Amino acid sequence: MGEDGYGRLIYLGLLLASIAGWVLVEYRKNMGQALRSTLAWGMIFLGVMAGYGVWTDMRHDIMPRQMVSEAGEVVIPVSQDGHYYIKLNINDRDILFMADTGATNVVLNKADAEALGIEMESLNFFGEAMTANGSVRTARVTLPEVVLGPFRDQDVTAWVNEGEMDMSLLGMDYLGTFRVQIDAGQLVLSR
Repeated sequence: MGEDGYGRLIYLGLLLASIAGWVLVEYRKNMGQALRSTLAWGMIFLGVMAGYGVWTDMRHDIMPRQMVSEAGEVVIPVSQDGHYYIKLNINDRDILFMADTGATNVVLNKADAEALGIEMESLNFFGEAMTANGSVRTARVTLPEVVLGPFRDQDVTAWVNEGEMDMSLLGMDYLGTFRVQIDAGQLVLSR
């Protein structure tokens, strides 16, 4: 355990000691009530921990993870909402995209563009894209390195959307570089 771990342990010990001191002072005449309160809070704490543990196990069912098969294909399971979510590593950062075969381009939302170090103020929004919500302005960017499983691409063109988007979209100009199969609820990408 490093220095940081010991510091946290000391902090936790002091916090528990101060809470125990408060309980002793507050309930000094009625220790039975103090014990019941302590047990109730302990059960609440254990319930929250159990809920977190169950969520950690369940979230892979809700948002299944992609994997690389023995044949070197990237296999993306369909999520509960019927979409395929693909995690790309761009410049050593993981960005989650929704596969959109109806989209032409790779489109980054503002949050993902900023996470990649793209400064929104420096972009020229000269492009225009038609979406289900109407026309939005876009700015062209180049992603120096994009990695999907065993596949590595250099200088991938993407567009930053100036409008509001919940998630970045992976369109056909990138997906089209793969052999795309949908089989038994899985999107399989290979080259």
